[in-house]
Amino acid sequence: MKSVLFVCLGNICRSPIAEGVARRLIEEGGHNITVDSAGTSHWHAGEPPCKHSVTVAHNHNIDISKLRARQVCKADFRTFDLIVALDQSNYNDLKAMGCTNLVKLGDYGHEGADVPDPYFFDGFEGFEHVYTMIESCVKKLLTR
Repeated sequence: MKSVLFVCLGNICRSPIAEGVARRLIEEGGHNITVDSAGTSHWHAGEPPCKHSVTVAHNHNIDISKLRARQVCKADFRTFDLIVALDQSNYNDLKAMGCTNLVKLGDYGHEGADVPDPYFFDGFEGFEHVYTMIESCVKKLLTR
């Protein structure tokens, strides 16, 4: 695997965290893998990750503050070796777009569970929960 694209809905919370975690693990492991993130929607295109995502990443010594949201496009399916959906809804949307090089992040250590959208949790704790899940799954994904 030479390139990975992490995809959630808006590309402002879960997928930027996954991108940041992957970049750190790739650097620490001395791997040569290109990483990016995108969203299935265009709602937040051009925006930075949300404040809580930036904070939770920063608390784990990862800087995602300079990332900017973008919408996934069909060209990504050719550019990236692997497209990683953060939940079943994103997986279904990507599949409907014709993506075939597709997996779900939760299949790597969490029995196929969705990485939940932290906005459905009360407060910052949801972002910490999501960060922990993403980190453990990305570790397993990169060692597959």
